[in-house]
Amino acid sequence: MLGIFSGSIVSPPDELVAAGSRTPSPKTKAAALLRRFIESKAFAVSVQAGEHAQLAYTHHNESPCQPRSFAVKDEVFCLFEGALDNLGSLRQQYGLAKSANEVLLVIEAYKALRDRAPYPANHVVGHLSGSFAFIVFDKSTSTLFVAVDQDGKVPLYWGITADGNVAFADDAELLKGACGKSLASFPQGCFYSTRVGGLRCYENPKNKITAVAAKEEEIWGATFKNSESVHSSRRLMSMVANGR
Repeated sequence: MLGIFSGSIVSPPDELVAAGSRTPSPKTKAAALLRRFIESKAFAVSVQAGEHAQLAYTHHNESPCQPRSFAVKDEVFCLFEGALDNLGSLRQQYGLAKSANEVLLVIEAYKALRDRAPYPANHVVGHLSGSFAFIVFDKSTSTLFVAVDQDGKVPLYWGITADGNVAFADDAELLKGACGKSLASFPQGCFYSTRVGGLRCYENPKNKITAVAAKEEEIWGATFKNSESVHSSRRLMSMVANGR
């Protein structure tokens, strides 16, 4: 899955901007990144969500245990990858039909956050159990909400394209050519909300987490790792940088 958002929606993380500026690296523009996704992924579908947001996905080569899904409801767009272990109880909590899947559940959870403000943002993801990564874009308020499960079972990466757009994808190789060194793994147990302002962890959402750019050998050499130890070390570095 792929989500691309302009600077009018998302302010690029300073840490990723700095990583790309220290040593210039090849990058491509957002349009080229989207075109590469469509051309390289079989049966890919792209959706324009307003003037400043683009989403794309495909069911091709998806894991049976971590399927991808997409839905739009009341101008809330959502890409979801993974599966929720407690989907049944959450359907009851949000008054959804038994046929409602994970992507519809996340949309309802987000809307509950939005409509009950100042409802704590971490409550949207804190009660989700399972393996998941999702991207929610609320066109009506130009709000972006992105999250990954507590254990990082579904990989997600983010970076900055040549024209300053922020891109999220489950494919690190896809982002390498577009974002160069302005690229990072999205940390496990964390969410990003433009309304709250930046990257936060589930446990202590009041503290902002620093984005940790990928090392050069990860970008140009071996593929990204998604083990618990790698994510944990990055979270620890981020927390130390913020005085936690």
